[in-house]
Order: sequence, then C-alpha cells, then structure tokens
Amino acid sequence: MILENLKQKRIILASGSPRRQEILTSIGVDFEVELRSVDEVFSETLQHHEISDYLAQLKADQFQNLKSDDIVITGDTIVWHQDKALNKPQNRNEAIEMLSSLSGTAHEVISSVCIKTQDKTETLYDSTEVTFKALSKDEISYYIDTYSPYDKAGAYGIQEWIGQIGISEIKGSFYTVMGFPIHLVYSELSNLK
Repeated sequence: MILENLKQKRIILASGSPRRQEILTSIGVDFEVELRSVDEVFSETLQHHEISDYLAQLKADQFQNLKSDDIVITGDTIVWHQDKALNKPQNRNEAIEMLSSLSGTAHEVISSVCIKTQDKTETLYDSTEVTFKALSKDEISYYIDTYSPYDKAGAYGIQEWIGQIGISEIKGSFYTVMGFPIHLVYSELSNLK
C-alpha cells in the first residue's frame, strides 16, 4: 500500500455515493462507509465554494468523539452557473430546467472534501469548468427518463450518457466533476501522521 501511514488508521467515508466509494477504492485505500443524517440547508449568503465547503463540514460535524486512529472523509458537490448554485433537482421539471440552462454554455463544478481527525479538520475544494454542447429537448428528456439524475448536482453525471454525448470540453479534474477531487484527498491523506 502506497499510503503506509494509513495502515493503522480507521478510515470512514461518510458518503453513500457509489462514485466516491469507487474512486477512493481505486487509489488503494481501505475504508468503511458510515452515514449520518444531515439536513443539507445553507445560508443564501454563501457563494461558490463556500456552499460545498459548508456542507462538507456540516457532514463531518456529525462525527464527534473520534478516536486517535479515526479519519472521517466527507464530500459535497455543487454546480455553479450564472452566479447561483444548482443542487440536486427535486423533480423532473427541475431537472429539465437545469439541463436546459446548462445547454450550450460553460459552468463550474465545485467539489469540497472535509477530512477530520481527532485533533484536526481540513476542508479543501477544487473547481472544474465544464462546457456542454447545445442539447436538444429530446436528448434532455431521454437522459432524465433513462438515468433519473435526481441524486446529482446540476441534474447530470459526467460519466453517464449525457456527459458522453453532451460535454464538449472540460478544464480541470474529471474526478472533481464526479464529485470527489481525489488528487486533493490523496495529498491530504499522505500528510497525515
């Protein structure tokens, strides 16, 4: 294992996202998944990465009384478009509205991670610019009806059909768009004692 410093640690990924779990597994980290209920509400005064930072920290705050060998990792992702956050769509109409607004334009995907130990909490974020081609109404409807992207910020997953046929350019990390800036997580985990 490349992260030898983690051998005696208990790593908890506080995320039900199969994508985050798959990405963390892919760098050779052994972890367990533990979920805590969180009401993901934030102040309208928060902007840009402040939102995803706040939500990632809120999830980490649910873990108190950590032992000395515990490491908790939480994450949150938003889509930032036209000076506002697009979170997870609540219904089909919201999903159509979000994807229609992203069609033919560029937007930012911002993913934050919070890494918490007994004596330290570190919150990091990364931002990637994503450009969609002009999407037809049929393409948007097909994607929503086939993939039900109601658990995804901005109503899409880059690794799914809409990303494959619709994204013309990305500037930054693909994994940030998937919701887990693994390069930042790896770097932070490497530095833990």
